[in-house]
Amino acid sequence: MTFSEVQSATEWVLWSSFALALLFGVIAQHTRFCTMGAVADIVAMGDWSRMRAWALAAGTAIVGFNSLAALGWISASDSIYAAPAVLWLSTLVGGGLFGVGMVLASGCVSKNLLRAGTGNLKAVVVLVVVACSGFATLKGVTAVLRNATVDKVRVELGGGQDLPSLLARSTGQDVALVAGVAGLLIGGLLVAAAVLPREGRSRQALMGGLCIGVISVGAWCLSGILGHVPEHPETLESVYVATSTHRMEGLSFVSATAYALDYLLFFSDATKFATIGMVSALGLLLGAMAHSVATRSFRWESFRSVGDMRDHLIGGVLMGVGGVTAFGCSIGQGVTGLSTLSLSSFIAVSAMIAGAYAALRFQLWRLEGAAA
Repeated sequence: MTFSEVQSATEWVLWSSFALALLFGVIAQHTRFCTMGAVADIVAMGDWSRMRAWALAAGTAIVGFNSLAALGWISASDSIYAAPAVLWLSTLVGGGLFGVGMVLASGCVSKNLLRAGTGNLKAVVVLVVVACSGFATLKGVTAVLRNATVDKVRVELGGGQDLPSLLARSTGQDVALVAGVAGLLIGGLLVAAAVLPREGRSRQALMGGLCIGVISVGAWCLSGILGHVPEHPETLESVYVATSTHRMEGLSFVSATAYALDYLLFFSDATKFATIGMVSALGLLLGAMAHSVATRSFRWESFRSVGDMRDHLIGGVLMGVGGVTAFGCSIGQGVTGLSTLSLSSFIAVSAMIAGAYAALRFQLWRLEGAAA
């Protein structure tokens, strides 16, 4: 592959990722797809509809990703999610912080990108705080703290931590075959759990879950297939173009928001370049904006009080620090990471849901106390 062909592939990947995220934004806004909202519905009303939509998205992504892996087109080992070391304390602590933060900030990072696109100025402030605290946790003061504490606690597995790799090593079977079978079984069970109850078969739940699951698989295809250069003409190494990790990437928004801010601040620096994450974050925001303008639901909104602003600022910090520490947000780990069947993703998602549940219960207790 020549250098011009690499540049052309990079442009295709970036524009296609932007278009895919634009569609994600429209669908998520239309169907009210939101991880924090799903947990809030359960806590406040006992309504599982949005959680079933989330489960449908995750199940669809698991089936899709592992079907591609079974065909040999992509591999979990080429992503950050299947590293041999399980940083269980990082994902546990980071996931818990992120879960609490998305409650305080009225939604996860992807939800705040959607809300910013509909005129919510609170979400804009949250995103700036997420970007700053996230970048500090990638390369700054909290990165030093992270590396010196939770990142030191790990379990070395001697191979990929994704379930297909673990099962293949223990059974002696081909990892691609195991991925296909495990993906169909686990993903199929999630899909069944989502759609068998009547509330999971509503038009909104089906549209949101299926479409976002398929979009997640599409993002893997763009990065892992179209964006894969087996031998770069300059380095002669295998690379994945337009990625911040230099590995195959799916949809994830915490580090993407952080790197987007870095890119804008140092735009004249020739070493900075646009990535899949950056254009996906922009596409999500503009997709929600297009939907809100088309439906005449675009409204400017700001903080109601000092307390409201305080909670959103704290939530933004917790999501920035927690999302980087947990290696992803509620989409980055909750759909993208789970699609690889990574052990760390299961830990991170469990911690996020637990953190969100605890924060919501605390908010309800505080409201009940104030009402009394």
